Amino acid sequence: MTRRGSIDALAARLTGLYDAREARSIALAAVAELSGLSPSALLTDPEAELAVEGLEEAAARLAAGEPLQYVVGHTEFYGRRFAVREGVLIPRPETEELVDAILHGEREARRLLDVGTGSGCIAASLALGMPGTEVFAADISDDALTVAAENFQQLGAAVTLRKADALNGLEEAFPERFDAIVSNPPYVPESDRAAMHPNVRDHEPGLALFVPDDDAIRFYRAIARAGRQMLTPGGRLWFEIYERAAAEIVRMLGAEGYTDTEVREDLFGKPRMVCTRLK
Repeated sequence: MTRRGSIDALAARLTGLYDAREARSIALAAVAELSGLSPSALLTDPEAELAVEGLEEAAARLAAGEPLQYVVGHTEFYGRRFAVREGVLIPRPETEELVDAILHGEREARRLLDVGTGSGCIAASLALGMPGTEVFAADISDDALTVAAENFQQLGAAVTLRKADALNGLEEAFPERFDAIVSNPPYVPESDRAAMHPNVRDHEPGLALFVPDDDAIRFYRAIARAGRQMLTPGGRLWFEIYERAAAEIVRMLGAEGYTDTEVREDLFGKPRMVCTRLK
């Protein structure tokens, strides 16, 4: 089959799960990954013959709704390649904005903690971008801890990784004091589950995504309360947030003893980050 034919055949199998443009984009990326050719090479000579090992298996997985990142086993985040697989949340571009804000806002931090590290994308990016800062990371998921450890080793990121529950006993797991704590915790209300795309809802870990409708900011509250013991005086919390929860999170942080709280918008103008300081 030709390069064009391979891409067209896979795109046809994905149309229905995705709109035509996204289906073709995924098909092109998948064929590029599996063939070892760049997308531009595939498009420049579309009639060249192409035999791709593993394409049928990958096509079946993609047609079943599995995300491309799980099928190829990795994703790009903040200019680096991170391993990802089932059981670990796929890093999002919005989280790159959070990393960028911390790299610019915490230049003097000596010790920093990432709560709910998942693939380790935040902790590794901060450790590599802030070589003078001691970086720690926590997660409750054994799958996440395994993948994060692999990523730290592969990237040469010096991160101290521990199993810990963000909702209970975080301060016992980390007796150190931190200049900054960062978290991108679960924040999608259960009532939004049905409306999510199947490739997210049915394949990415619900543990890292969903929270009860009646306590949607539970992780932010728990981390803020733990932060009263864990942060140095004047230390800061950095959160990625659900856009509709911004006002509630700001109120909670004020009640928990934080000040100078700032809500920041992402590139699409949605409230996506909160930075706040312990009084």
